[in-house]
Amino acid sequence: MITFGCQMNKSDSERIDGMLNALGGEAVASSEGADIIVFVTCCVREAADERLYGQVASLKNSGALVAVGGCIGQRDAAELAAKMPHVGVVFGTHNIMSLPALIKEARETQAPVVEVISNADAAEAEHPALDPEAPLRREHAWHAWLPIMTGCNNFCSYCVVPYVRGRERSQPFEDVLKETERLIADGVKEITLLGQNVNSYGRDLYGHPRFAELLRAVGNSGIERLRFATSHPKDLLPETIAAFAEVPAIMPALHLPVQSGSDRVLAAMNRRYTAKRYLELIDSVRSAVLAAGKEPVAFSTDIIVGYPGETEEDFEQTLALAKAVGFAQAFTFMYSKREGTPAAAHDDDTPREVIQERFDRLVELVQQSAWDFNQQFLNQGLPVLFEGSSKRDAQMLAGRGPGNQTIHAPLPADKQASDFSGKLFPVHITEAKTWYLRGTLL
Repeated sequence: MITFGCQMNKSDSERIDGMLNALGGEAVASSEGADIIVFVTCCVREAADERLYGQVASLKNSGALVAVGGCIGQRDAAELAAKMPHVGVVFGTHNIMSLPALIKEARETQAPVVEVISNADAAEAEHPALDPEAPLRREHAWHAWLPIMTGCNNFCSYCVVPYVRGRERSQPFEDVLKETERLIADGVKEITLLGQNVNSYGRDLYGHPRFAELLRAVGNSGIERLRFATSHPKDLLPETIAAFAEVPAIMPALHLPVQSGSDRVLAAMNRRYTAKRYLELIDSVRSAVLAAGKEPVAFSTDIIVGYPGETEEDFEQTLALAKAVGFAQAFTFMYSKREGTPAAAHDDDTPREVIQERFDRLVELVQQSAWDFNQQFLNQGLPVLFEGSSKRDAQMLAGRGPGNQTIHAPLPADKQASDFSGKLFPVHITEAKTWYLRGTLL
């Protein structure tokens, strides 16, 4: 399994992994010697396209059956089949449950199989084609991705997601709760609800959003930790903020993509909120969480630098907003033109070196704000859900704090890392760095 892109793709990969395992497949760590190689792809940025095509081309003489799915499979099905005849299966974002049958057909016929369901045909379905009874293999036994909806209705001018994932389609409320119960019974400690815009959950099925109601129902189900991604600022309702603050199981970490701090650029992006409105939302969330007695909220975001026509003044407004919020983490990107989106029609003569210099300034500011955010946890105790040993040091445990920070603690001499995996332990924080905290087990 080779997965690019977002958490939704990671969730899709776990389902594919589970289905192939149920049919007798055994997951291997490397493509060398594999019988089947599955790519779950992303086309949000040009770099992901280049990586995919390069890696697939390198497998021409591998002897493996290569399957390409996800967003690039949805968008480029005909092109993939024409340019790379050694690809055995091409599938899209709406039919991952069909992959075992497609692989079987390709192996039996020794001919490429292409099956992509259009967004229009997928929209006629009653709900997304995610079978809750289908087997899946989670990366961690204690954490589960739980897709509650797919697709997006927002059509931001730079984004391909609505074109490759289709319009919003929500999973029925009762199905989400049943899956939650099953996951808890299976030993899951932490659930992350997934959607391109979770704040719109239920609008297509019930005529109005029911995300706040769903948050309370899942959060009060007995799950120990609950997270969600991603939230569009224009749809972050007061009742959702109240649930976020009041339900103890919901972790104090909120990913709220802002993309720009310039109202002019936000309007060109079709984001449908202003910088002032975004800051008001941040203040509302902070106030509600403080009143509820929770730990400080770790805000994270996405920011695009170099959107067509962005001026130095626009960029300075983005810097000002980022400084005002004090993000604990920010995913920063230089604008990448995506064919088929409205923004792709707009040329920009801003020199690349200017965009790079702005990007570097933003990264420096975000690093400082992340460092500042983490300092408040020095000499504090934090509950940590441990994942196992650190990849760099087998004698160091690694886990996640409530704000989704990476937290390290020395492994006790008489213990194994597996004794802590998937369990919550308190840690006294003794060191706060930009991207991690370190402490001792209490």
